[in-house]
Amino acid sequence: MTQEQTFGEKAVGLSFNPSGDDAVTNCKKGYAAVIDEMNHLRMNTDNPEVKRMASVAITEAQTAQMWAVKAMTWRV
Repeated sequence: MTQEQTFGEKAVGLSFNPSGDDAVTNCKKGYAAVIDEMNHLRMNTDNPEVKRMASVAITEAQTAQMWAVKAMTWRV
């Protein structure tokens, strides 16, 4: 049985790596860990501003991860 992915792993598309590139997997895992930490913070605070900032951080981490993978896999 396969373990269910964390929020962060889903957010970065950890299971999507058609080339099977280990560097891409490692990059995505790093961003997934950051996203999981921000999601944990967001879910465990009552402060609406902290929730908002954590949500922005998640979005920005997803964006950075996508650009990082693009850079790692760029072929001319």
